[in-house]
Amino acid sequence: MIRRAAARVLWRLLAVLCVALGLIGVVVPGLPTVPFLLVAAWAGGRGWPQLEAWLLAHPRHGPHIRRWRDHRAVPRRAKWAASATMLFSTALIAASGAPWWVKLGVPAMMATVAVWLWTRPEQ
Repeated sequence: MIRRAAARVLWRLLAVLCVALGLIGVVVPGLPTVPFLLVAAWAGGRGWPQLEAWLLAHPRHGPHIRRWRDHRAVPRRAKWAASATMLFSTALIAASGAPWWVKLGVPAMMATVAVWLWTRPEQ
């Protein structure tokens, strides 16, 4: 019983944290909103069904969450926005005084994410 209550609290904390990060992403350029809301809905489904239902019914972000859940689909516009942000981040890292392994490792990781992202369906 205590374990179950503790698990529910942890799921709710994760959901609230991700909603907060998603809200920050609304106003901070380059910080995505929808990926955080995807995680919030997932965590909410495990510990806070009302939050999950609210996110799924949200007029702006609900369709993105449902599209991901139903088809693992990412709209083309989101793919382009993510790719542009990763390219801009790569340029900033290259121009920075970061160590060589950061200048190579982070762009390699972003390239891997970009390839994965572009292999997702769009509808």
